[in-house]
Amino acid sequence: MDPDVRAPLDTALLRDLLCEPHGPLRRLHVVETSESTNTELAAGVAADPAAWPAPALLVAEHQVAGRGRAGRSWATPARAALTASLLVRPQVPRGRLGWLPLLAGLATVTALRSTLGVQAVAKWPNDVLVLTDEPEIEGWGRLRKIAGILTEVLPDGVVIGVGLNVSQTREELPVPTAVSVAQVGGASIDRTVILTALAEASVSVLGRWTEAGGDVHSSGLAEEVAAVSATVGASVRVELADGTELRGTATGLAADGALLVEDASRTVRTVHTGDVYHLRLN
Repeated sequence: MDPDVRAPLDTALLRDLLCEPHGPLRRLHVVETSESTNTELAAGVAADPAAWPAPALLVAEHQVAGRGRAGRSWATPARAALTASLLVRPQVPRGRLGWLPLLAGLATVTALRSTLGVQAVAKWPNDVLVLTDEPEIEGWGRLRKIAGILTEVLPDGVVIGVGLNVSQTREELPVPTAVSVAQVGGASIDRTVILTALAEASVSVLGRWTEAGGDVHSSGLAEEVAAVSATVGASVRVELADGTELRGTATGLAADGALLVEDASRTVRTVHTGDVYHLRLN
């Protein structure tokens, strides 16, 4: 592999583009290695909140013990992915924070489409997928995961972690349902370029949401989230947190961002947490 493919991030350029006075961030910190950027950022905020004025971004060149939803582990080769956590302190009603993973998904999809030409879609609640030419896999079809999102509410703010596969080969990806930007022919695998687009899109989407007091409808974000969703309109199987299973059609999103699923009896159930598998895309 060309060594330039996994060159270090251009931290000086990132600060010039993304930090005040030219950019939207108030702090950008890049570390060589982190077990988990979410964990490290949360600890930093707890130890010294004033050192982390929001919005602030922590980025790791190599994340060695990343965490996904439900405590799942996630790791990548050094400099093969983007692993970053954004600190925000949105002044919105707490009941509206459930939209944050969906808004982060919208921002990630927007960055991938506009900057890389990758036609990504969002899977409820916190995955970003790409349609590939690969053979179908049950529960996935030909969709593959290119990014995951982990949102955690802190006493002083919210941390939104994003892990995006960039240059990994098929052999370097942990599961057959994953894919990287390189594999799907993205216009660039320069992580500095991709991180700039991702940070700008994230701050823009979250800024619109915050300005509207967390109202996704008056801000127009509810429609945009639904438009990029591969889940809304699909036949789904949901493994619920209590061990039971729900099958039906994902008909939309509730006021708090939960998934609405109509079952065989035409009863609409509200899903706040669970593993979703697509049975058929409409």
